Amino acid sequence: SLLCIIVSLFSADNQRVEVVYSTSFYPTFSKILRSPFCWLPFSFGDLLYGILVIYLGLKLFRTLKIIFSKTKRKLIIENWQQIIISIIKKFALLFLVFYLFWGINYSRVGIASQLDLKIEKYSIDELKHINQILVDKINASKQSLLDQKFISLSSAEMFSKTENAYDLAAKKYPFLVYRNKSIKTSLWGWLGNYVGFLGYYNPFTGEAQVNTTGPKFMQPYTTCHEVAHQLGYAKEMEANFVGYLAAAASADTIFKYSMYTDLFTYANRTLYIADSASSLFYRKLLTPEVIKDFKEKRKFYAAHTSFIEPAIRYLYGKFLEQNQQPMGILSYDEVTAFIIAYHKKYKEI
Repeated sequence: SLLCIIVSLFSADNQRVEVVYSTSFYPTFSKILRSPFCWLPFSFGDLLYGILVIYLGLKLFRTLKIIFSKTKRKLIIENWQQIIISIIKKFALLFLVFYLFWGINYSRVGIASQLDLKIEKYSIDELKHINQILVDKINASKQSLLDQKFISLSSAEMFSKTENAYDLAAKKYPFLVYRNKSIKTSLWGWLGNYVGFLGYYNPFTGEAQVNTTGPKFMQPYTTCHEVAHQLGYAKEMEANFVGYLAAAASADTIFKYSMYTDLFTYANRTLYIADSASSLFYRKLLTPEVIKDFKEKRKFYAAHTSFIEPAIRYLYGKFLEQNQQPMGILSYDEVTAFIIAYHKKYKEI
């Protein structure tokens, strides 16, 4: 409990976290954390989670048996204080490991400070301008893919090209150097389709997991996003923006197309809240080939709806709110402010 309090107090100062943890301790620690697992062809973290689910299922079964047993139920009632203390200790240990291994990064100053970007409130006109630029980028990159007669990348190719993208990005932004690379295909991708995840970072093994069962055009940018988490960018809008920097540096058009389609989704959804007519106007500027991809995406999600996804989204949103992302699940959309600030400074996207 004392250690949990110390971690919380340490995390209260963003500058201290940035200097002492995120840019000093964490880069070395994360490389060491990834080293035992990066050579494995499968996700060790996914395997651990699978074992944990089975263990918790068995514990739940045994607990229910005890509850329905008069003799053992009496024993629980007599020792309820010790049981509660034991549960609290386990949660405290989980909290401590999660934040020491990675979670303290939620409190860092982050990528905006590293690039000296001014993240400010933007106007509707600026939002419209970004929508127009992204429409042009999407259409152009899709046409380039068609001209190349591009089909798709295998998972191995995509992971390798993601690593190359970060190598290229690190030449311009040294703080994005990526060592002991560890990107894995999620063992539970089929489940992810029903609970709504395209990828995730495992803070206990340092692995980046990607759900490779979804639409192919979405996967390159998702992979870049998850690597951003590996590099210590915990907040979702920051991971989106760092993923943008990597995908933009890539020599592969599919990475740019994947990235631009995702950024357009965020920017256009944000515009829809302020000006729905303008939002629909920019959607109609997309070429038929691009619209076909978006339809594939909607069809995929429609085919994988489940009763549990809203609950998962709600709980994850609350988790994000507790970790300096007050917009909850909509925090992903906040990358739009970063893109606008970056465009203002560098005149490019």
